[in-house]
Amino acid sequence: MVGLACVLFLDLASGLVVDWPVVVLLVAAWVVLFVLACAWWTPHPTRLPWLGAVAFGIWVVVVIGGSVAFG
Repeated sequence: MVGLACVLFLDLASGLVVDWPVVVLLVAAWVVLFVLACAWWTPHPTRLPWLGAVAFGIWVVVVIGGSVAFG
């Protein structure tokens, strides 16, 4: 959950370098992962760090990869 909290700040701060629709999509993906994390909290706690890693990977691909590809 800490990883997801950190990625939320990355997603919101991305508004400084990407357009707002991209930020909305990043936050929407974060919300989906957060709901999944809440559902997995008790039955599968060892999967939660992977959700933070997936969220960070999405951010890297969208923000950094997009800047390199289209910048």
